[in-house]
Amino acid sequence: EVHLVESGGGLVQPGGSLRLSCAASGFTFNDTDMTWVRQAPGKGLEWVSSISSNGSTPDYSDSVKGRFTIARDNAKNTLYLQMNSLKTDDTGVYYCAPGSAGLRRFPTLYTLWGQGTQVTVSP
Repeated sequence: EVHLVESGGGLVQPGGSLRLSCAASGFTFNDTDMTWVRQAPGKGLEWVSSISSNGSTPDYSDSVKGRFTIARDNAKNTLYLQMNSLKTDDTGVYYCAPGSAGLRRFPTLYTLWGQGTQVTVSP
C-alpha cells in the first residue's frame, strides 16, 4: 500500500524559508516521478513542482520558479521541497504525490495518499 507522510510545514513570516519532506513507502520510489501540489484556503489544488524519478528533470510552476527547489533522495525514499522567499500567497496545505508534471493542468488527477503539511505565511 502506498504511504506518503509529509512534514516540515509551519508558520513563517513573509520572506522566510521552510523545507518540506515527504517520506514514501509501499511503491518503487526510485522508479516514480514525484510531484508537490498545494491547496490554498478556499481554493482548488494547484500544481507546484515535479521531479523525474532520477532527479534530473525538475519543473516548477511560474508562481514558485526561482524561489522553490524540489529534490529527492532515492536512497532514503524521500522527496523534498525547499521553499525560500515565501509569500502570503504560498499559504496552504502541501501534498506530495506520485506522478509527473504531465498532469500539471489537472492536479486533481494526482492521488493524494498523505495528510499534507500546513504552510502558513503571515506577518
